[in-house]
Parts: sequence; C-alpha cells; structure tokens
Amino acid sequence: MSTANGGYYLPEPSPWPVIMSSGVFITALGFILQMNGYAPGPWLMLAGVVIIVYIMFRWFGQVIGESEAGVYNEQVDMSFRLGMGWFIFSEIMFFAAFFGALFYVRVFSVEWIGATDMLWPDFVAHWPTAGPEGLKAIAADTEPGPGQFSPMGAWGIPAINTAILLTSGATVTAAHWALKKDDRGSLVFWLAITSLLGVVFLSLQAYEYAHAWTELDLTMSAGVYGATFYLLTGFHGFHVTMGTIMLIVILIRSMKGHFKPDQHFGFEGVAWYWHFVDVVWLGLFVFVYWL
Repeated sequence: MSTANGGYYLPEPSPWPVIMSSGVFITALGFILQMNGYAPGPWLMLAGVVIIVYIMFRWFGQVIGESEAGVYNEQVDMSFRLGMGWFIFSEIMFFAAFFGALFYVRVFSVEWIGATDMLWPDFVAHWPTAGPEGLKAIAADTEPGPGQFSPMGAWGIPAINTAILLTSGATVTAAHWALKKDDRGSLVFWLAITSLLGVVFLSLQAYEYAHAWTELDLTMSAGVYGATFYLLTGFHGFHVTMGTIMLIVILIRSMKGHFKPDQHFGFEGVAWYWHFVDVVWLGLFVFVYWL
C-alpha cells in the first residue's frame, strides 16, 4: 500500500465491500418477503439494516483513522473529490426523475384525462386531483368529505423549514471559513448550530406528516398527489437524516481536533452534500408546496 510520501495509493484487501453488499441483499430480500406476507421478512430487514449500520461504522472509522494517520496522498484526495462529485450527480439524477414524474402528471396527464370521459362525470382537470367532492372542498375552503383530502399548504411549516435549511447552509459555510482560518472554537460552534437546525427540520417534518395523515386525510392512498408528495418529501427527509448524521460525525471529529486548514475533504464532502440537500428542498417548496 502506498503512503502519502508518493506513488499511487492502493488500499489493502478489505472485507467491508462484500459484507456491505450482503447486508443490502438481506435487507432487499426481507423487504420482498414482507411485501408478499412472509413472516421472516421483517426480521431479515432488521438484520440487514444492522449489518449495514455496523459496516458503515467500521468502514468509515477505518478511513478516518487512515486519513488522520497521513496514509493518503494528493491522488487519494482527488479520488475522494471525484467520487463525491459523481455521487452528488447521481443524486441529482435521482431527484430529477421524481420531479420529472411530478411535472408529467401535472402538466400532461391531468389535462389529457380531463379532455376525455374516462373518469366520473363533470371531472375537472385540476391539480391536486381529489375527485369532485374534493374539488368542491378546495374551492369552498371547507373540510374534505370521506375519502378526500386537503392539499398541503406552503405558508406554514414548509416555509419555516425553508428558512431553517437556508440558514443551515449559511452556518455550515461559516464553519468552513472558520476551519480555513484554523479557528477551532468557531468551527465547533457553527457545526453544532448546523446540526441542531437539521434536527429541528426533521422534527417539524415529522409533525407535518402526522398532521397531514391524521387531520388532512393526506395519505399514500390519496391518489397521485399523495404518492408524489410523500415520495419527494420522504426521500428528501431521508437525505436530510443522513446529512444530519454526517454533520454530527464531523462535529465530533472537529471537537477531537480532526481536519486541518489545508486538508479537510471529510468536512468538505459533508458540506457539499448539505448544500445539495438545501437546493433540492427549494425545488420541493416551489413545485410541491407552493405552485
């Protein structure tokens, strides 16, 4: 294995990729069994998740230890940057597919169905599609009838969460500048604020989901609106959860004295990811909640 002194870096053989793949396979198998009503499904899913979390802890811990030991050279640093760049690009394409599905449904499908007699009489091609009674409830600003739902408004928790994420983008940038200036106290402070904002965002989104599910009758069964709403906001919430965990990890590392002003890709990778999460949420706020 080459070191930071020069040469091409080649890592030692590692069992982590194979074990991680096994954990993913077990999780997927358990999910499939659960979907088909087989009893071992939930237990296999749980076992797979435990394997994945354990391997992530051990694998990332090994990488952190090697980085702090000065094993990596500039070629490794560039490889990390390229890898993170391509990963974020893949995530952009991931969300682009869902935004594309939402655009297709709203702009094309609803209008096409409204131009035919395929559905109930007097159907109006209106978004969100909630059926005749649901449309009357939306127009009259009243409670929806049985089997109907109310769409999620933008100027409540979603607007607050938008302000929270935009603020967190500024605080993680402040932490980055503090790291470049080797100001460890400010680095830890701004990272702690960013992590706290991530937790607050997730707490408010959990409350929003509970409110939508129990009081607005907005469930996964609420037609294409409910499906696209939970698909987009749910996957984004998952990404915020992962980002918050990563922020807490680099906060702990910063408190331990990790990262240098001129060598801190571990910090930068998390910051890139968090800014990506911010930008995706702006798209969600505009196209899912507002328009």
